[in-house]
Amino acid sequence: MTKNWFITGTSSGIGRILMEQLLASGNKVFATLRQTEQLLELKERYPKQLHVGYLELTDTESIYNAVAAALAEMGRIDVAVSNAGLGVFGAVEELDDHVISKQIEVNLLGSIRLIKALIPVMRQQPEGGHIIQVSSEGGQIAYPGFSLYHASKWGIEGFIESTAQDVRPFNIRFTIAEPGPTGTNFGSSLLIAPALDVYQDTPVNDLRKFIDEGFGELDNVHDVAQAIIDCAVHAQPPFRLPIGKVAIQHVQDGLQKRLDAVRSAIQ
Repeated sequence: MTKNWFITGTSSGIGRILMEQLLASGNKVFATLRQTEQLLELKERYPKQLHVGYLELTDTESIYNAVAAALAEMGRIDVAVSNAGLGVFGAVEELDDHVISKQIEVNLLGSIRLIKALIPVMRQQPEGGHIIQVSSEGGQIAYPGFSLYHASKWGIEGFIESTAQDVRPFNIRFTIAEPGPTGTNFGSSLLIAPALDVYQDTPVNDLRKFIDEGFGELDNVHDVAQAIIDCAVHAQPPFRLPIGKVAIQHVQDGLQKRLDAVRSAIQ
């Protein structure tokens, strides 16, 4: 059964592959990005299925305009994927205040505003709707040097934990997708702070070198996109969806460590 999808961040990475796979299987997609001309060729290939709109997560008006345009073009939004985001790396004192604000504004506040705009649309649909937030294994665990990135991912997961309870009576379902390291352009688009000498012999610099070497083994982006598509088929989709061997293992290990810490503290 085909659906009407709304997807942010479709210029590259998971969002781009997700959009292409959905179109190939007959779904309608309202794809949003900042440079809409990037999808002109794809629009010509799928003129009846693909709708394209401008969206910038730091521009609240553009978020509401995109959601309204999607509803006008497709009549309903069955599944919305909040995928657009930003990655920032560096110890917190290496990051300037502008970069700190941008990380939170895009990943956390932008995602919150998008979900806020989607809820009244889905609430008025008899069948409700499904919102998939692309988070990361970094929404459950933490690496050195990614403190602001983790703040945004842990923050959006907490927001959804609460909001999902608010809107459950309206048949609005949520899934938090938590992929591990994936073969996208995340590394090349990462905003990396200039290193301070004091961090040369710390875990932050060790991870900086690892990033320079390409993050090691990466999951296939097509497999990650397909896992997101598959979860939308279910009437009761999973609330959390770790994707890939690394993410599944790391999330389980991270949760176990937190549980062990709680048990140790109360003994």
